[in-house]
Amino acid sequence: MHSDQKYWNPVLETLSQKKLKALQLKKFKRIFQWAYDRSKFHRKLYNQAGITPQDIQSFDDVRQVPIVDKSMMRDVQRKDPFPYGDNLCVSLEAVCEFRQTSGTTGQPIYQADTWQDWEWWAECWSYTLWAQGYRPHDRVFIPFGYNVFVAFWAGHYAAEKIGCEVVPGGVLDTQARILKMRELRATALMGTPTYILVMADTAKSKMNIDPSGLGILKITCAGEPGASIPGTKNRLESAWGAKVFDHAGATEIGAWSYECSAQPGGMHVNDAFFLVEIEDIDTGEIIETPERRGKMIITALDRYAQPCIRFDSKDIIEWDSKECACSRTFRLIKGGVLGRTDDITKVKGVLLSPIAIEQVVRGIEGLGDEFEVVVDKVGDIDRITLKIELLPGMEKRRSAIDQMLKDQLRLQTNLGYRLEYHEIGTLPRYNVKAKRFKDLREHS
Repeated sequence: MHSDQKYWNPVLETLSQKKLKALQLKKFKRIFQWAYDRSKFHRKLYNQAGITPQDIQSFDDVRQVPIVDKSMMRDVQRKDPFPYGDNLCVSLEAVCEFRQTSGTTGQPIYQADTWQDWEWWAECWSYTLWAQGYRPHDRVFIPFGYNVFVAFWAGHYAAEKIGCEVVPGGVLDTQARILKMRELRATALMGTPTYILVMADTAKSKMNIDPSGLGILKITCAGEPGASIPGTKNRLESAWGAKVFDHAGATEIGAWSYECSAQPGGMHVNDAFFLVEIEDIDTGEIIETPERRGKMIITALDRYAQPCIRFDSKDIIEWDSKECACSRTFRLIKGGVLGRTDDITKVKGVLLSPIAIEQVVRGIEGLGDEFEVVVDKVGDIDRITLKIELLPGMEKRRSAIDQMLKDQLRLQTNLGYRLEYHEIGTLPRYNVKAKRFKDLREHS
């Protein structure tokens, strides 16, 4: 038998905010110096801004450091040292891991990692899994198609690192994965919220298997905001009879945030390894206080092959005012990731976030798990069509469901919708990141 203490030292998670801030500033100065000395991209950027490592002495100084976005990273790659270009801070011989972004928002970003970087990735994920109750006795099934997209690669290594037994379900189809989980009595599962719902539906509708009887005790979701949306979380937990936890990360950033076993209605920032700032979208002001939303500017404090310094993640978040019952001092973001600046679009003069629609759909009984939103124009007027699936036997309740949808959508989004009902199983299903929002106006 192994003791928990052998696998975990909670000292960083319970540091005072004063000590955490001191650690973050020390690490920021170190990674800034490293990038300034070794990255052609960063040296040019900082020289143009008139900032040197000696100028970074406080968090006020940190806020003067230029922000980097994906377009800037794309511009410097695909040149020598190929394919990473001017952002690479180590020799090609030191690179041992290649990943790339999913490419859903344009040309993928190529990500190089040294073995030290990859160990850091696993360490960040280890904090996630440990906080969610993963222990060496767990048998973790990962139904992930292992490829160049990072997704659950680091989750796999982190589960091994804390002593779990890992079952990789990469090449299996959904039904084979369910059978393998039942055969091996897996206790934990990782996946996108969309795919975990697909697995539950497949087990029930095609295999006559109740997913809540498979023995899964905890599920870690990533890749989409769904597991922090109450309606989606409730559906997941009800289907599987398990605790569902959210996690946030990105290929070019790392595993920066996680929900703990206390399920506080938000996620902890992995403060010992990342510096997270929230910037007002309109003014550029850094938001320190709770209850104000902005976009996340993030620094990975310990990643060296390709530094991520003051990166514009496009994620919308806000600080939570409460402390977590788990006793961790890592800060909380309320409600997890609330959307992305590049997902939010203006319809009829109103800013619309697809997450608000998901919360409404997933919170109404009688509707299936999938939906699709299409925005187009009729003449010069914007039109929103919401496609939903009605569960079998719900035809008699359709009128009531229809009214609830319209009322809740108007309340949550300040917009009216054209509702279009479909039979269960006819809307698209997704195994990784879902693409439920379609804006056709630019093509009309």
